[in-house]
Amino acid sequence: MITKTQLRAKRIFDVVLVLILFPLLIIPIVALTIAATIDTKKYGIFSQLRVGQHGKLFKIYKIRTLKEEEHKLGHLEKSATTLGKFLRRTKLDELPQLFNVLKGDMSFVGPRPDVQGFADELEGEDRIILKVKPGITGEATIKYKDEERVLERQKDPEHYNRTIIWVDKVKINKNYVKNYSFYLDLRLILKSTLNK
Repeated sequence: MITKTQLRAKRIFDVVLVLILFPLLIIPIVALTIAATIDTKKYGIFSQLRVGQHGKLFKIYKIRTLKEEEHKLGHLEKSATTLGKFLRRTKLDELPQLFNVLKGDMSFVGPRPDVQGFADELEGEDRIILKVKPGITGEATIKYKDEERVLERQKDPEHYNRTIIWVDKVKINKNYVKNYSFYLDLRLILKSTLNK
């Protein structure tokens, strides 16, 4: 099980890494924000409330990929612009989450932050997932990197997500918290980078 000392070390690593990456990625973030603003005709940064550590809500930041903010499961690919589809596929839309990491809302590695109605409703032992900050990447994120396409093929995306994908994600994320190590975070960052 992850300890308070490990959580502190994890935070220090997050801050150091984001400070290294930020000067390299600030220009691409600004350029993509301008491109998304032109493409969607709305401000290029999209924010949404997500469930964070200990169930606390925070605003997550992404590059805007949809003309209309109709975030229904299984319909994201259809509503995304051509640029938006590219950004979602390459995960470049998640670059602004460096700000979330810097602010302390997120970590580089951890369970992906969900909208209300999922992590905040966990019960019993499953709530250990909320001990850690949500991450930009993680074991479940890597496994379900094509989640939107999988949901597109389902007759009832919402039901499939709640009964199949979410249940599996909870198992994966519980295992992450129970068997946490700094080496595991490094391995998942590397694996995530190679899987782009």
